[in-house]
Amino acid sequence: MRQWIKNPLAILADGAGGGVVVEDTRIVELVPAGQAPQTPVDETFDASRHVVLPGLINTHHHFFQTLSRAHPVAIDKELFPWLQALYPIWARLDRDMFRLGARLALSELLLSGCTTAMDHNYMVFAGLEDATDIEVDEARALGIRATVTRGSLSLSKKDGAAPEDHIVQDFDTILADSERVLGKYHDKSDGAMLQIALAPCAPFNVSREVMRASAELADKYDCQLHTHLAETEDEEAFCVATFGYRPIDWLKDCNWLQPRAWLAHGIHFSDADCALLGHHGVGVCHCPTSNAVLASGFCRTLDLEAAGSPVGLGVDGSASNDASNLIEEVRHALMVNRLGYRSADRVTHRDALRWATTGSARCLGRSDIGEIALGKQADFALFTLDELRYSGAHDPIAALVHCGASRADRVMVAGAWRVIDGAIPGLDTAALIAAHSAAARKFA
Repeated sequence: MRQWIKNPLAILADGAGGGVVVEDTRIVELVPAGQAPQTPVDETFDASRHVVLPGLINTHHHFFQTLSRAHPVAIDKELFPWLQALYPIWARLDRDMFRLGARLALSELLLSGCTTAMDHNYMVFAGLEDATDIEVDEARALGIRATVTRGSLSLSKKDGAAPEDHIVQDFDTILADSERVLGKYHDKSDGAMLQIALAPCAPFNVSREVMRASAELADKYDCQLHTHLAETEDEEAFCVATFGYRPIDWLKDCNWLQPRAWLAHGIHFSDADCALLGHHGVGVCHCPTSNAVLASGFCRTLDLEAAGSPVGLGVDGSASNDASNLIEEVRHALMVNRLGYRSADRVTHRDALRWATTGSARCLGRSDIGEIALGKQADFALFTLDELRYSGAHDPIAALVHCGASRADRVMVAGAWRVIDGAIPGLDTAALIAAHSAAARKFA
């Protein structure tokens, strides 16, 4: 099957003004403006109303947190008191709730133009031992590309940490299940629809032994590593008091200064920290909305990139962002970084889009997604400019970011349309909202 996405209104690719040709799952031709494909096609989609972007890639999320959006116990709190308020609530999570949370988060991401979803799930405990399998099932059902992490918590209230005692696991259980899901699901082939990464949660709720063993498993199975790091000043104070050194040194001590690793938030880094991370190729997922909601601070995106670190974009959990919308996150990244760097020309809409595409792909250790180029996977997000908010816009690509795009009209993943006319074919959205809302009321 050869498909021509024809004559887009605008496209984020050089030399493709006439569109792109997709054969099966890959991009096989970039068509110059005013020209036709060099070889016949089987199907043509008229994209003259659409702005075509590479499929957006999310590199940090917590799907289950869609069930605790705008929860009154956590509103207007910073990270540590926010966690202390929510862990007792999350501890009541069950399998049906977890599945609905994952389904809703994945659907919301897909509708926002996200073609590769990542989840950092650390809620794996008695009664929810198959959490990773559930997320794999839900991603496959929607046809979205995914990196599902096998996260972990090993320190709880009895150890002076925030999580409830019954939601943490011991070292042997964590490592055994990590090997199980890596062996069962991790696909390193080009164009893989599903990959597994290992993701111990954070310095204040997981042991160094789990961190080090996870790094060894990552070498064995050739997978990525992910954790939260340097999100708040409280975290830095905790590391100094507990370990005698700062979070970046904790990372080094755990053998995580390596290109397999990418970090969520990465806010409180010094110049020397940025240089060290860049030297080792450690990636950072920028979460602008969550960082703003929790008043955590400002990620030094440009400094990290200049040092050599891949910088990606993530919506973070829907209890700190309250949305799972990646195209909205692109706009927030632009605004937050202009404020942070106090400059209108150092950070552009194209920078923010780069973080959500090629930068995110690098964080996930992938070179086959994230851009519209020959041989890359056919993952696209198509947006129309038919709403009042876009009227009068002169640069269609800039308009998506500056004017506040929130929903894709069409989304293609691996050559297949997964969103058509702003909806996911076969998904009963009203029924999903009703079931998810009923589940969320259990957290009231």
